[in-house]
Amino acid sequence: MLAGRYLRATRKQQGVALISIISFVGITLAVAVLIIVMSVMNGFRDELLTRILGFNGHLYVAAGALSPAERDAIVKRVRVLPDVKQAAPVIEAQAMALGQGQISGAVVRGLSAADLKATRIVSGNITRGSIAYFGEGEYGGDEIVVGDRLAQSLGVRPGDPLTLISPTGGATAFGATPQRKTYTVAATFTVGMSQYDQAYIYMPLAQAQLFFGREDTVDVIEVKVADPDRAIAMKPLVQKAAGPLALVTDWTQRDSSFWGALKVERNVMRLILMLLVLIAALNIISGLVMLVKNKTRDIAILRTMGAGQGSVLRIFFMTGASIGAAGAAAGLAIGAVFCTYIAQIQKAVEWITGQAVFSSDVYFLSRIPAKIDWREVAVIVGWALLISFVVTIYPSWRASRIDPVEALRYE
Repeated sequence: MLAGRYLRATRKQQGVALISIISFVGITLAVAVLIIVMSVMNGFRDELLTRILGFNGHLYVAAGALSPAERDAIVKRVRVLPDVKQAAPVIEAQAMALGQGQISGAVVRGLSAADLKATRIVSGNITRGSIAYFGEGEYGGDEIVVGDRLAQSLGVRPGDPLTLISPTGGATAFGATPQRKTYTVAATFTVGMSQYDQAYIYMPLAQAQLFFGREDTVDVIEVKVADPDRAIAMKPLVQKAAGPLALVTDWTQRDSSFWGALKVERNVMRLILMLLVLIAALNIISGLVMLVKNKTRDIAILRTMGAGQGSVLRIFFMTGASIGAAGAAAGLAIGAVFCTYIAQIQKAVEWITGQAVFSSDVYFLSRIPAKIDWREVAVIVGWALLISFVVTIYPSWRASRIDPVEALRYE
């Protein structure tokens, strides 16, 4: 009751009330910003992980030196392993693409028709055209599937011709010569990441072997598992199935610098924002010190009436802790609501400003992702409460140590 009365301002205590409001607003904003930023970073990582690992493999078996029979045997053994969803021989090489008066670099990926259809992030996101006849014809046919952004930049649509130039064509008596061939665009796809939509072309595996002079070999065997986070644990099983001479790598090794940078950035951002919560909570000390100074006579009277030091400490501790608890609760509500409706907020801001606030050319994604990790939210709220309680202890202890005789001497 007393803590609640001290929180409600009177005419003589406007300064204390103002500092309390500032403390409450500071903690609220700090907790809300921490929740929002960490949720956006979690969503960003989750979206990147889903799209990158949906587009690429999770484990890779080097297959350049394997004969077709050895390669097929490895693929069969790997496919029957538990949690393995797909094992596909792949050729990947760079080429120049010539469209309607436009030219662009491209990454050509050779894949069988069955494996392309099994890659749902591509086959399930066809924007124009169809892949029904992909891989049909001599050496897989001449139909290719192009990233939507790349097709737009080259000015081609399904049914249009697209010329590819490979710097590593067939071998001649004078060495390797560039290979040039015109294909038909069968379909375009989009996976929501600009680096894939504007760079990749899918070609039938047999046609890629012919075009890039690979004969009967492939570059790697891409393996996809049910849970990408278990790819490292699955690596020994794949290694055993592939044989002792095969080289097996996982997705964390291929993009180690990228994922490591994301992890470091996430940890540093969490630390910085937690320090902001600490700074905001320090305002509680100022408010409590002023409150104790204004309530010195009240403390002395309470002590003479029989209130012990513990009672006085609890009164002022509850006063300061209530500010922190209310701020943490308000910050939790604001952060959760903001993350839930972040897509609508993004659209509203873009409509008001007329500018894209999250350009896919810069951030790879077409929208701001947000994924609330409630365990992390619990840690954030717990941190805010802990700091609020800790900074409240000292001024509350000083209030409990006030001598009633000295306090009332000049009253």
